[in-house]
Amino acid sequence: MSQNAITKTIFLPDGREIIIETGKLAKQADGSVVVRMGNTMLLAAVVSNKEAREGVDFLPLSVDYQEKFASSGKIPGGFLKREARLSDYEILISRLVDRILRPMFPGDYHAETQMTINMISADAEILPDALAALAASAALAVSDIPFNGPISEVRVARIDGQFVINPKASDLKSADIDMIVGGSIDSVAMVEGEMNEVSEEEMLEAIAFAHEAIKVQCQAQMELAEMVGKLQKREYSHEIHNDELRQKVYAATYDKAYEVAKRGRANKSERKEGFASVLNEFVESLGEEHGYDMTLIKTYYHDVEKDAVRKMILNDRVRLDGRQLNEIRPIWSEINYLPATHGSAVFTRGETQSLTTVTLGTKLDEQMIDSAMVSGYNKFLLHYNFPAFSTGEVKPNRGPGRREIGHGNLALRALKKVLPADSENPYTIRIVSDILESNGSSSMATVCAGSLALMDAGVPVKDGVSGIAMGLITDESTGNFAVLSDILGDEDHLGDMDFKVAGTSKGITACQMDIKVQGLSHDVLSQALAQAREGRLHILNEMNKTISSPNADYKPHTPRSFNIVIDKEFIGAVIGPGGKVIQQIQKDTGATIIIEEKNEKGHVNIFASNQESMNSAVSKIKGIVAQPEIGEVYIGKVKSIQPYGAFVEFMAGKDGLLHISEIKHERLETMDGVLEIGEEVKVKLIDVDKKTGKFKLSRKAILPKPGAEAQQ
Repeated sequence: MSQNAITKTIFLPDGREIIIETGKLAKQADGSVVVRMGNTMLLAAVVSNKEAREGVDFLPLSVDYQEKFASSGKIPGGFLKREARLSDYEILISRLVDRILRPMFPGDYHAETQMTINMISADAEILPDALAALAASAALAVSDIPFNGPISEVRVARIDGQFVINPKASDLKSADIDMIVGGSIDSVAMVEGEMNEVSEEEMLEAIAFAHEAIKVQCQAQMELAEMVGKLQKREYSHEIHNDELRQKVYAATYDKAYEVAKRGRANKSERKEGFASVLNEFVESLGEEHGYDMTLIKTYYHDVEKDAVRKMILNDRVRLDGRQLNEIRPIWSEINYLPATHGSAVFTRGETQSLTTVTLGTKLDEQMIDSAMVSGYNKFLLHYNFPAFSTGEVKPNRGPGRREIGHGNLALRALKKVLPADSENPYTIRIVSDILESNGSSSMATVCAGSLALMDAGVPVKDGVSGIAMGLITDESTGNFAVLSDILGDEDHLGDMDFKVAGTSKGITACQMDIKVQGLSHDVLSQALAQAREGRLHILNEMNKTISSPNADYKPHTPRSFNIVIDKEFIGAVIGPGGKVIQQIQKDTGATIIIEEKNEKGHVNIFASNQESMNSAVSKIKGIVAQPEIGEVYIGKVKSIQPYGAFVEFMAGKDGLLHISEIKHERLETMDGVLEIGEEVKVKLIDVDKKTGKFKLSRKAILPKPGAEAQQ
């Protein structure tokens, strides 16, 4: 039976194909598509209620991306053996899609809308995160849901000096730029990625290259919608307005709100009280029985406040807290604030503060990853916490939400570029940022505090990393704009852009940009990046006053590490039967010992809390793997006594026979009373049996012969 599927093919710059199919699966959804590249297939389905819930004045949009384990031929781990809550990776992809979709819906559309994206087939070389937004937008394009799209996202990477769209996963390992860029056919709206200390110009070049591919994908969706016949969108009416009241609110409050904005108060609570007093004064002027809808009054006053703040910044070129457009708030920082941690730092910028810790653990502390696409271990973790008291609010503690996971991931990307290579770093590193105050870009405060804490812990990072959040206010009617450095929370909420940039003194290591306006020009973006670099370097200079390079040594209570590379054949000897040998060494020394086989070698990682414990463990392991040499003298320990001699452990794990005839120059008739079990005895290795590998020891070979002194 024919399913009447409709397909559209998109060609990437290198000739590879992306195929969009609709009309075959999930046909009861308002819109559904399957996007395929290679063997990776995503099913996106969207449903939006016909009416909005009463009293809802926002868009209740949910975006969920989930990977089916069957897509890669795997069964989930755990007791339930089924897909459960979204993993952090799936949440991050959900956020990538949500952040570009949400601003593209009409501002007055408030119907509950759910976007579901499932990976139903996996290709190890084709990463699904670069296809998720395309699938979501295409599902909207073939529906009747109001949407100011289409949009799309692509991954742009620079590999061997060349930009590539949606590169293979194996090629991505050698990329020095790795970004997801999202936008419409007209403009770029979202950027997120990491890079190896690149310049602002290189980043702009990558964004421009990505946008050309986005234009092609948007055009394909428009053609697909025409093929399906879904150009007409549903009619809706989710808001009721009172234009007379709107004008009344504006006339009575605009000038007063403008004056509050212009006062330049550094404290956000004072500004909040100032704006609230204007609203309260207006409501009181109406009388107790005014008959107006208070919800509408608050909505219109919010519009007045937004307009007044934006106009004040554009006209007077000053900020809500009195700063100049490129001025950074006061900064202070401190390290070693928490004496019992392995590393700690407090970073405060204006009314934003992060208390960050660094913990150095062993390989046993690595995070195990078990997902549909990836299985393995992660030795660098960064967790971001945002308690309600940081903004003076009361909220239940429900654990980390999507925002916390996203902010933590951005900071992790910024800092991982300066960490030592895995081969040079034996530790599992966990950074935890607790935001104690928040008024603008706590994620960038996490980057700064994390950098300071790593240096305090003695981790040999390449350089310090700082971060800054940039804002933008534009007036489309005049073309006037203002780029804001180190934005406040209010400037983020009322502005047109939130552009976070992190990096070292050499270049950018991570970025995240969300834009609320269309048509952001190359010149504006270039100015924002240039101003961001100026601010980043200023912040880094302030951080350097606290600590500018890693401490020369770890804290006394940090576990010490030592690596030994041994021949593969000795791995079993160090472990022992059933782990007996290695367990005994750990018990005797108090050290933690981990052995891995890499590149036909055994890599032994030893972690100990003090040097004595470390030296003892190292000595025992070196004794096991050392090669006995004929003619060498050893101090051994008697392990057992037989009628024909004694077995002596002359090296760790290596016993040799000290024959009765080799104990003394004089002839011994019996072993009675000659040696005791546990007695230390100096012996010489005189031979190794070529067939059996057994060791022959001698004590008399190192004893002077009888009469030798008399002859001298």
